[in-house]
Amino acid sequence: MGAQPIPAWAEGLTPTPPWQDLGHEVVHQTPWMKVTEHKAIAPTGRAANYGVLRFQNIATGVLPIHPDGTVTLVGQARFARANYSWEMPEGGAPFGEDPLDAVKRELAEEAGLAAASWKLALKIEVSNSITDEIGYTWIAWDLTPVPIDPDPTEIMTIVRVPFLSLLHEIERGAILDSFTVATAYRAYHMAREGLLPGWLAHAMLTRV
Repeated sequence: MGAQPIPAWAEGLTPTPPWQDLGHEVVHQTPWMKVTEHKAIAPTGRAANYGVLRFQNIATGVLPIHPDGTVTLVGQARFARANYSWEMPEGGAPFGEDPLDAVKRELAEEAGLAAASWKLALKIEVSNSITDEIGYTWIAWDLTPVPIDPDPTEIMTIVRVPFLSLLHEIERGAILDSFTVATAYRAYHMAREGLLPGWLAHAMLTRV
């Protein structure tokens, strides 16, 4: 979705040398990700072995905001950290699919919602030291209910909470999902800076 721009302060600066990739092998692969091990040369000239987790999808997420300033979140058990996580609806877009089409599907499947209005919130690198994963998140409003259809491995709990309550729980450390945290703060900035409809921003920032 477009080339990465250069920050204004970096114009004219000489970048450090890049890493050199001397070849790799795939050491593990599933339908969702693969791990590659590379023979590499670091920017300092030092030889290094480098493992990279390469995802097979583009990460997507959406923060659905209702007219009263509440947001829909989903709760589910996560395997990797053996915890229960409250998140906005999230999923993956297969390479070659428009990520917006994929996140619309996730919004319906996980939260039982469709949205008529969408605004891109973030494009982020999720953990760029060891993965190549790129993620896109959106703010969505003008919501209508649709049939829910979760993945066969998922049991979702769906809640609506005031947007400011979401920020409070993030600040308390009760919500740790990086996509949700980053998108919530971006939504707050967008509401404060006039980047969302005025009526929606007012509802988000005044309902507690």
